[in-house]
Amino acid sequence: MGKFKEYSTFKKTVIILLVLLILIPLITLGYIFFRINSAHVDDNYNSQYQKVEGITNILLLGTDGRENELAYRSDAMMILTIDSNHNDIKLTSLARDTYVDIPGHGKGKLNAAYFWGKEDLLFKTIEQNFEIGIDKFVQVDFNALMNIIFVIGGVDVEIEQREIKSLNEGIPGAFDSCTYGDKGDEPQLIKGAGVHTLNGYQAIAYARMRYLDNGIYRDQRQRKIISGMFNGVKDLSMSEYPKLINSLLPYVSTNVSVSEMLNLAFTSYSFATKQELKQAEFPIIDDVHVKGGKYKNAGWVWLYDVNSIGVLHDFIYDDIMPEDNDYLKNNDNIKLNY
Repeated sequence: MGKFKEYSTFKKTVIILLVLLILIPLITLGYIFFRINSAHVDDNYNSQYQKVEGITNILLLGTDGRENELAYRSDAMMILTIDSNHNDIKLTSLARDTYVDIPGHGKGKLNAAYFWGKEDLLFKTIEQNFEIGIDKFVQVDFNALMNIIFVIGGVDVEIEQREIKSLNEGIPGAFDSCTYGDKGDEPQLIKGAGVHTLNGYQAIAYARMRYLDNGIYRDQRQRKIISGMFNGVKDLSMSEYPKLINSLLPYVSTNVSVSEMLNLAFTSYSFATKQELKQAEFPIIDDVHVKGGKYKNAGWVWLYDVNSIGVLHDFIYDDIMPEDNDYLKNNDNIKLNY
């Protein structure tokens, strides 16, 4: 039903941390120091797992809370791994509908953990269910992605004919919620198939299309947006980075300190320039080690093979791609987390 490398949720947090850690030239170091410090928040959570030398796991957390909402679910969850042992940077998406045990609240969807206890409870839920140590987090709200896309000049995306109607239906709502000052006076619709440079609210409308087909296609559209964003940021000149940071950081909170951020920047910069990011998804969406459907009172969820957690560990800690993992070649030990 899917590929090992497919993302399952909207990846709006990925670009944020990578811009901060990897893509911003060191010439702007003093300015970065000041702006990152303004986004720092104190956090008292201590991982229950002993830190693995050479591995730093940072939870990238995207939230979609609306104004005056005090509690809301996390919309996107990914683990960014800085792997100094293998000179790699890895991104592992965690499906929001994964069925898990939420400490103190029983069983339910993974993204409900943030609703009940913000970052601390989400940390505990991820660690206890997947046995992965989380070191830090970076969080961003919904409006950030639109603003960032405007700042980098849009994203190039090929629009299919069948997508145009649904996309144009979502553009006015995205336009109304967009806070970017130069978004224009009225929403601009897409008039034909082909490659388009989407602005912030157009890109959000495209990535959030839900009812045209299914979640797998939605994931593919989201990956197109992120790929375009990477290309846009890489093409920025040095003089444009301060503007990008000004747009970015008002929407970001993190418990990564300035000194930690800079250390990670020096560590990860050489990795990113040599090769592409390695990507994976959990659960393993292959119709064998996962089962999707309505379950008890949790609604539609992914039930996953508890033994496939080892595949996740091998990817993060030992640099073994899921498709190369021997466990997935033998289906004798599958045990879904009913």
